[in-house]
Amino acid sequence: MDGVYEEKEMKILVVVDMQNDFITGALGSAEAQAVVPKVKGYIEQWLEEKKGSLYFTRDTHHDNYAGTQEGRNLPVLHCVEGSDGWEICRELQEYTLDVPVFDKPTFGCQDLAEYLQETEGQPDEIVLIGLCTDICVISNAMLLKAFFPETVITVVEKCCAGVTPESHKRALEAMQVCQIRVV
Repeated sequence: MDGVYEEKEMKILVVVDMQNDFITGALGSAEAQAVVPKVKGYIEQWLEEKKGSLYFTRDTHHDNYAGTQEGRNLPVLHCVEGSDGWEICRELQEYTLDVPVFDKPTFGCQDLAEYLQETEGQPDEIVLIGLCTDICVISNAMLLKAFFPETVITVVEKCCAGVTPESHKRALEAMQVCQIRVV
């Protein structure tokens, strides 16, 4: 190959809040339940093809939730640290064993973005899948776009679900306007 060097693209997959409370628990929905096998399949393919790093986020609240801004606006106790609803769903737990899982007290995960800056440098692409499209997926996509303005941020539509099908669609449209790729 006479000095030809082919650089491999650096890609990252972020699985957002695939937790019991968002699937079958306090804030669960049929749409969220329907994406679990799609998310599982996507992760399996990602790992099989060795596409890049894998990270998870986990919505994390405590007993003081009702006194937080989120708790006042969404008065449904959910994802309390240590509870069954806080756990990543059973179907995906095996994938969390050897990868970082970021507990986040709010919609977007600044700790994840800062960690990626420190450890991954400038990735070529960050792919997001998970729940809920219209709250935590869009928040993390926008946060990552701010931290990595030259990185392609991609959201996989079929591997996400919103609070409602309508809000899922609106969130995808809003992300596209902000130069986040939806596939």
